[in-house]
Amino acid sequence: MSDLIAAIATGSIAAAIGIVRVSGDGCFAACDRVFRPRNGVPFAQQPSHKMVFGEMLDDSGAVIDQGLAVRFGGGHSYTGEDSAEFHCHGSPVVLHTLLSALFAAGARQAQAGEFTKRAFLNGKMDLTEAEAVIDLIDAQSAAAAKNAAAQLDGGLRRRLEPVQEALIDITSRFYAVVDYPDEDIEDIQPQQIRSSLQIAADTLSALLDTAQRGRVLKNGVRTAIVGLPNAGKSSLLNALAGYDRAIVTDIPGTTRDTVEETVTCGGTLLRLIDTAGIHDTADAVEQLGVERSRKAAETADLVIAVADGSQTPPTVDEDILSLSAQAPHWILAVSKNDLNPAAKTAVWQLPKELRDPDAFVSFSSVAPGGLDLLVDAVQSCFPAGTPADAGSLLTNARQESAVRRSLEAVRRALSALDSGLTPDAVLTDAEEALEAVGELTGRTAKEEIVGAVFSRFCVGK
Repeated sequence: MSDLIAAIATGSIAAAIGIVRVSGDGCFAACDRVFRPRNGVPFAQQPSHKMVFGEMLDDSGAVIDQGLAVRFGGGHSYTGEDSAEFHCHGSPVVLHTLLSALFAAGARQAQAGEFTKRAFLNGKMDLTEAEAVIDLIDAQSAAAAKNAAAQLDGGLRRRLEPVQEALIDITSRFYAVVDYPDEDIEDIQPQQIRSSLQIAADTLSALLDTAQRGRVLKNGVRTAIVGLPNAGKSSLLNALAGYDRAIVTDIPGTTRDTVEETVTCGGTLLRLIDTAGIHDTADAVEQLGVERSRKAAETADLVIAVADGSQTPPTVDEDILSLSAQAPHWILAVSKNDLNPAAKTAVWQLPKELRDPDAFVSFSSVAPGGLDLLVDAVQSCFPAGTPADAGSLLTNARQESAVRRSLEAVRRALSALDSGLTPDAVLTDAEEALEAVGELTGRTAKEEIVGAVFSRFCVGK
């Protein structure tokens, strides 16, 4: 058993309910000192996973609150150890007093992520599932939460299991033949090796292709709204945000700096940047705003180029179009189609050297349903995938790096096999691929990798 740890699992501000967690050696004896159940049964004899009503006590034995406690036996707890939770009123004073009483009973303050780290070390979850706990806590959209929940349930691990099995089969058969030459062990045939390696390569390649979608799901899409002054950029930001985030006037040049807001657009998390109108100006302050606008567009994943639809034809600058077309995704959006019906059917002749936009749309920031076409265009740029994908997306750089290194090693093994190299060359690459996959799940991860994962947690988790 590990030493006894305790922490407040809920937030630091006052709330209706607060939770204190405790886990480790001597857990139930410590709980008997800080909790007096109304049924009079010692804490260690309370039924597991069932709430019991009682009184929370401070380190002198005085009652500080009434609430519920629940006991988790070691084999069936989150951490894999004897654990307990106390559910009381969410006063920070009450929670810290109860925590201090647990410290007096022999517990120490849990480090950030220590409860989940113990779950990992005790085999209750692998490293990808532990990372899913962080993703679930940090989720900013329903899709991100669903993916994290599915990954917590082992979605990514299940995608990797066929790869591990194939690589283990290859390496173990090689070693069996080498280590036991006198035994009647059938040699593994090159075609069998190739088949197993190809299965591994196909799976890893498909998994690597999910990395971009995973980043979008977790971090959102950095989106720059660009255009000439008074084209309708700030009105679009406000309409997407659902409130007046940016100042809107009829005076060109109202926005002189970038304004940022996070919104959900058709299920896609957008990190919107409303920019100053891009144009030539002698005003020193406007020049700074225009320069920031250019930098925002240059670093964006998606650029929405807004053309003023109140003009006939809609006006937009070729320099803005050229800047927008350099982004990974860009949408040409004609604004104010409620003021000018011709904006809905505007035909654009873009310079031949420009890459076509992902979509041409018109929109109104004030009319009901005026943003529907734009929302559809955003969704087409960043498709959500199928429900079956949930839990199997790579959502951080560590996962992507491990899959990439494993795939590269598998491809080297295939190349060595095709080149007629000796079996030990194939074996070396297969072992490297297996180690990278093991690093991903935590089976062979070095201590610094494990430490880096759990350092991202908050205390109490």
